[in-house]
Amino acid sequence: MAEQNFCQNCYQKHDCQRVYRQLGETKGPPITLKIIVAFLLPLVVFIVSLAVFEAIFSKAINTELLQTTLSLLMALLTTAACVSITKVIKLAT
Repeated sequence: MAEQNFCQNCYQKHDCQRVYRQLGETKGPPITLKIIVAFLLPLVVFIVSLAVFEAIFSKAINTELLQTTLSLLMALLTTAACVSITKVIKLAT
């Protein structure tokens, strides 16, 4: 309700409404795949690689703190490599 009163007193009310109407009617390419690659893929890669490295290191290393630390570092390295590869592929296309 407060926004309506604010807009009623604005002398640029009609220009503002026109701009928002034009933005709403803008047609563009779908960005769903880009969103998945940019946000979801690194998270999935990190979680999966963390689980894999934790399983590998649990059999090889006896110290739990060292297992967790190495697993975390390897998962971060894997995720960074995935992001870098994604950027290179994006630049190539």
